[in-house]
Amino acid sequence: MMSFIMPKTMKAAILTELRKPLVVTDIELPKTLQIGQVLVKVSYSGICGSQLGEIDGVKGKDNFLPHLLGHEATGVVIAIGPGVSHVKVDNKVVLHWRKGVGIESKTPSYDWNGKKVNAGWIATFNEYAIVSENRCTVIPDDSDLKVATLFGCAVTTGFGVVENNAKIRMGESAVVFGAGGIGLNIIQALDLSTAYPIIAVDQYSNRLQLAKKMGATHTINSSIEDVKKKILDIVQQDNGVDLFIDNTGKPAIIELGYEVTKPNGRVILVGVPHKGDNVNIHTLPLHFGKYLSGSHGGDGSPNLDIPRYHKLFRNDRIKLRELISDEFSLPEINNAIDGIRNGNINGRVVINMDI
Repeated sequence: MMSFIMPKTMKAAILTELRKPLVVTDIELPKTLQIGQVLVKVSYSGICGSQLGEIDGVKGKDNFLPHLLGHEATGVVIAIGPGVSHVKVDNKVVLHWRKGVGIESKTPSYDWNGKKVNAGWIATFNEYAIVSENRCTVIPDDSDLKVATLFGCAVTTGFGVVENNAKIRMGESAVVFGAGGIGLNIIQALDLSTAYPIIAVDQYSNRLQLAKKMGATHTINSSIEDVKKKILDIVQQDNGVDLFIDNTGKPAIIELGYEVTKPNGRVILVGVPHKGDNVNIHTLPLHFGKYLSGSHGGDGSPNLDIPRYHKLFRNDRIKLRELISDEFSLPEINNAIDGIRNGNINGRVVINMDI
């Protein structure tokens, strides 16, 4: 049996400066894998709003520049480091940012013309990925890797928000503000949970059209409609809706959600405000049953959740192919990011590493 030889170089998209396009170039991989590390040939990577936030410096100063990005992907394992036991060579895997089972390894670093390029426990905007074992979940050999990419974040976060954070009850009313990749899966999970009505709000009509296909019973275009009035008209209750989920991270929208929920309603925050952008609310209702909380990626367990959701997909209980609206090559990644920002892309975009 021939010994494995690490690939020397790969193409990757690097964040070198905040609020600047990514630099797509060739970088060198480490010569060996460390304890708990897994080398994956990436097939597809998704682009999540979290990466746009990283590029924009939403959380403030970035001390790790230059670094790799991406936290949702699929691929095939081509090598494992010492101690790895939950994945094997040739396994098809989903790569995810939330911790699963296995070792949490050291984070890798790469070389770019003598300059260190940092990476976290997972990075997916690259042809190969050295990831921590606990960021890999094995999926069946016959899985569609393009579709399964969505299990890395979009599905697990969206469904987890509904299952673990919102704890929706049958017949409760819900507003989902922001109908991007995660928002669309939140809508789909609410539909499965028999919430009613399910109100999707977004500023782009093409995203609202897709939201209807995912289960939204009503839509509101926030760029041309009075959102508060429309929500209250739909639920026909002056005291508001049971659940409001915000995917935007914008303080004004969070405040709106707090205002239009019932006295015992729930506001779940998925989007993250820019550092320093504070929310102004009157906290008294929190003492009498109103609930306001952030979600950490749906607070799920990838190794448990991905097989459950994959079973739903295989049995035509959830729609995933319809969510993937655009596909780009890695050199085109900045065009993909621009399309998400300007609303031209209405679903989830994937980066195909083989084109």
